Amino acid sequence: MSRGERAADILRNGMGSWTFVGFFVAFMVAWAVINSYALAADAWDPYPYILLNLFLSMLAGLQGAILLIAAKRQDAIAAAMARHDYETDVQSESEIERLTAINNEQLELLNELRSMLLRAEALAGRDDGGPGRATGAGT
Repeated sequence: MSRGERAADILRNGMGSWTFVGFFVAFMVAWAVINSYALAADAWDPYPYILLNLFLSMLAGLQGAILLIAAKRQDAIAAAMARHDYETDVQSESEIERLTAINNEQLELLNELRSMLLRAEALAGRDDGGPGRATGAGT
């Protein structure tokens, strides 16, 4: 991350908090109290607070830019995560295909073994005088 991107993230996190809202409201109230009552005739920004309005407009412009920078960064992070998820899915798919092939081979071997066992039992049954002899049930 560049220094600007880190700053945008920090400012976005700061401006998106209740602490910021509380300080901002307190600042606005203090500005109004100082300029309307404390300084009264010698106020540097008398009501309707034109200087404060200028500062708020500049703040809104900066906040918009900072939020756009932070949003762009979040989009880049989301795109990188999506790309990683896709690559993981592709790798998982090939691994699953490989395991499925191994499983199919094992099933084929088991079927071959079962048929060999059945043939061996049938041959043993013929040699011993019947199918009951091969299983041990006729003795």
